[in-house]
Amino acid sequence: MQKEKKQSEIIIEDQKIIDNKGISLSESLVPVIILMCLLAYNIFVEEGEWFGGYSNQYILLIGGFVTALVGFKNKVSLKTMVAEVWENWKSVFVPIMILFLVGALAGSWLVSGIIPAMVYYGLQVLSPAIFLPASVIIAAIISIATGSSWTTSATVGIALVGIGSALGIPTGMIAGAVISGAYFGDKMSPLSDTTNLAPAMAGTDLFTHIKYMAYTTVPTIIVTLIVFSILSTTIDTTGSADISNLLASINNTFHISPWLFLVPGAVIAMILMKTKPLIALGTGVVLAAVFAFVFQGDVLSNLSGSNFKSIITAVWTDVEVKTDNEKLTELFSSGGILGMLWTILLIICAMVFGGIMDAIGALAKITKSLLSVATSVFGLFGSTVLSCFGLNAIASDQYLAIVIPGKMFKKAYEDKGLAPENLSRTLEDSGTVTSVLIPWNTCGAYQSGVLGVGVGEYFIYAMFNYLSPITTLLFAAFSIKIRKLVKK
Repeated sequence: MQKEKKQSEIIIEDQKIIDNKGISLSESLVPVIILMCLLAYNIFVEEGEWFGGYSNQYILLIGGFVTALVGFKNKVSLKTMVAEVWENWKSVFVPIMILFLVGALAGSWLVSGIIPAMVYYGLQVLSPAIFLPASVIIAAIISIATGSSWTTSATVGIALVGIGSALGIPTGMIAGAVISGAYFGDKMSPLSDTTNLAPAMAGTDLFTHIKYMAYTTVPTIIVTLIVFSILSTTIDTTGSADISNLLASINNTFHISPWLFLVPGAVIAMILMKTKPLIALGTGVVLAAVFAFVFQGDVLSNLSGSNFKSIITAVWTDVEVKTDNEKLTELFSSGGILGMLWTILLIICAMVFGGIMDAIGALAKITKSLLSVATSVFGLFGSTVLSCFGLNAIASDQYLAIVIPGKMFKKAYEDKGLAPENLSRTLEDSGTVTSVLIPWNTCGAYQSGVLGVGVGEYFIYAMFNYLSPITTLLFAAFSIKIRKLVKK
């Protein structure tokens, strides 16, 4: 009888899963354990600066090297590993191109006045009688516009905490409302790095991810708004919410007009018509550049001597529009295309680690073990949520809480016949939003420091953040909007 080959390839929807029967579960877990230990050392001992600003990327590469050693021990060739890494890189080529365009979009929408206009009109919905739900809405609008929960909290969030405190509202409630809205916007904005990262890890496209994520995200934010509306009726507010200085500062810097909303309106229309993301986002950049010349001549002139050069600078690199308000100046800044390099390099390094894990059969071994425990669809969703939350607690980084479970669980979802958007949605519903609930996580520490409110104070009021994973588990438990993999 012919001896059975140790390695075989199982084809599932054009995706190769290398099943190495010679590798054990303990060997498969060695690179993961070492990776976790290195990440923990970097966070708790080196304070995230072990290898400078790109420490997580270097650690992923070290994890890939350790994985390769395990592969060599199990007689997996270097050629096989390199080939699998190359396949992984090819699979994220379009997401990387989208990330470049997202950086360009952020810069062009800033100097064209689109983002400032969103901030300007968003601030005007503020009313003391409905302060808390209004804070959620304001933070959500600005976070969708900027794609950054951090920027939202560091600017409008600080202002809202100050205004709310003057009205006699507990700071924990205000911070919870701001964080809930900011992370809703962070999840749903195509400008957000995590919103691009999750579908890249799961193997779906950006706009399919956003559309599918809306099924769980919209009900969650509605419940959040209802609860904050009820809380508002229990609080006696005093004083007034004066935002006139902020509005005046924006008006003095930019030419604010409703016509600016034609650009995001056009991009949304193209998305609804199922235009390819690269074309839709690229069109958004070009239209924003035209609107910048038409509406923001003074802004462009102040940035540099040439209006054309100012547009190019905004698209490619750092740009900051100075106002007479320090916090608004922080908000009106962008890193352009170069600002996306950190996230792009993280994806590339994650593909190295994940590709070699694929090649040596470690992912197949781990996912088979996971499937033996998570025998149901709900069990698989539950395992993903716990893994994301656990990595947020252990690795203290929301990016890694998306990258590692995304790569590790991808095959398991395929084995269950589940479309990749199930995984990308669950990664965001649990990885992105729970990071801020952990005091020693980079997000928890940042939000607490910026808003001046401890995690323990805002934890119970950051309703959107802890309701999101609960909602995604409820959808899984009752098989609501669980999309199946379409066989080709």
